[in-house]
Amino acid sequence: MENNEVVSKNFIEQEIDKDLREGVYDHVCTRFPPEPNGYLHIGHAKSILLNYGLARKYHGRFNMRFDDTNPTKEKDEFVESIKADVSWLGADWEDRLYFASDYFRQMYEAAVKLIKKGKAYVCDLSAEEIRAYRGTLTEPGKDSPYRNRSVEENLRLFEEMREGKYADGEKVLRARIDMASPNINMRDPVIYRVARMSHHRTGDTWCIYPMYDFAHPIEDAIEGVTHSICTLEFEDHRPLYDWVVRELEYPHPPKQIEFAKLYLTNVVTGKRYIKKLVEEGTVDGWDDPRLVSIAALRRRGFTPESIRMFVDLCGVAKANSSVDYAML
Repeated sequence: MENNEVVSKNFIEQEIDKDLREGVYDHVCTRFPPEPNGYLHIGHAKSILLNYGLARKYHGRFNMRFDDTNPTKEKDEFVESIKADVSWLGADWEDRLYFASDYFRQMYEAAVKLIKKGKAYVCDLSAEEIRAYRGTLTEPGKDSPYRNRSVEENLRLFEEMREGKYADGEKVLRARIDMASPNINMRDPVIYRVARMSHHRTGDTWCIYPMYDFAHPIEDAIEGVTHSICTLEFEDHRPLYDWVVRELEYPHPPKQIEFAKLYLTNVVTGKRYIKKLVEEGTVDGWDDPRLVSIAALRRRGFTPESIRMFVDLCGVAKANSSVDYAML
């Protein structure tokens, strides 16, 4: 009797198979898009190896992209450490190393396009007022008094934002979607803000910066990413991701798919918590052997192979779960 090997596929592979079979895409392109505001930890290894592994499996492309749209926290030191960690894990981006800041001009033009379509407006409400107008999970939001500004006025005000005529927080650009949406992320989210800070790559060229939920789908579309694989906390953001790529009319829009994060018990993995320990001097730098940053694991003698095996053991799922750190 012929012995046919049955290969079990995770839900992301099943989705990719369906897209290829139905002609939605004729290739696969994934990416790893860290923000350069700290060192990577074991949780990031799952995302790196998943995205790279899928690109290899489907003979596609894997992009390395730094999501550097927030100038307040980013440093070149973190760019270099992240590149070293990703390379050490064996994920090869070849010549596809990108920075979100490379696309600031295109993002600005995308925002102008939305304004011209009547899909974005400049709002003068403060951050606190925007929160108050947004409503709750059980109550719809209220329209901003600036929601019905004319296209011409919005174009002029947005250009003045770019020229530096307004202080931080004085004006924002918001997407014009639906203040009564059951999904709070769709209630006219802020897509551009004024931030008078020097950027680690573009210096003082820009004083307005795109918000993550606006920038991310544009980056994916520009780079030809097919499957934008991210963690579960972005599931509620997917309708906004889809809205952005649809309204900007990209010919082959990327698709967002969410998977469960790698949660370890009995150890600190969160980047902001590790950063606090480092800054307070509680630990001796990001590669302190007591941490689970990739640099720390490397210093302790772990091999890339052992981390790959651990990530494979944890699997790919849609529901969050925890894994005991002792398994590593």
